[in-house]
Amino acid sequence: MHRTAPIAIVAGSLFVALLAGCSDSRGGPIPYDVSLAPPDQPKPLSLEQNYRIAPLDTLSVNVFRQKDLSGDYEVDLTGRIAMPLIGSVEAADLTTAELDQRLTAAYGAKYLVRPDIAVGVKSSTKRSVTIDGSVKNSGSFPVNGSLSLLQAVALSGGTAEDANPRRVAIFRTIDGKRQAAAFDLVAIRRGQAADPAIYPGDIVVVDGSRTKQLQKQILNSLPVFSIFRPF
Repeated sequence: MHRTAPIAIVAGSLFVALLAGCSDSRGGPIPYDVSLAPPDQPKPLSLEQNYRIAPLDTLSVNVFRQKDLSGDYEVDLTGRIAMPLIGSVEAADLTTAELDQRLTAAYGAKYLVRPDIAVGVKSSTKRSVTIDGSVKNSGSFPVNGSLSLLQAVALSGGTAEDANPRRVAIFRTIDGKRQAAAFDLVAIRRGQAADPAIYPGDIVVVDGSRTKQLQKQILNSLPVFSIFRPF
């Protein structure tokens, strides 16, 4: 059954105040230079055993005899996937079996008779750090040992020419809630601000013209606050 949560409406407009514009200056409502708590410790479960879907995971959805509906779908930062015909579906924090049931109910209610759907996780952000936005090579990178924000951005080849390094956001799950904070790479490189630690499951977004529209909408809709908070 499709569930339309209020948070999806808020989050759907959530990414523009933080990364508004590409000027070479600080700005946006996400606080700078805050002390980030470590993320929730991942549970020792395999992807096949009760794995919970996370934002920016890539899911493989196979709808039997429906090639137009089948394919790979990326979970966005709000935790939802955009499916043909039925639209946006909440996926984060569900197991693949639970999402399977949700999609089956949604398609069966209107479009298909007894749909046969299989959902799998093609790639997981919980085992890596995801770098996105205005970087040279966005993607997910495995984390082996300690990693800082500067080192994480370097994994992606560094910031792109259109980037604003004074606006970099870290998204992290703490106490079961997705939270965000902003950092100034220029200040970090000059030794004027601490270089925060990066953990598996973190999502780093660098401001710039390459930043996805949805990311900008989410960031620009975040409320102004002085401490690191859920978005």
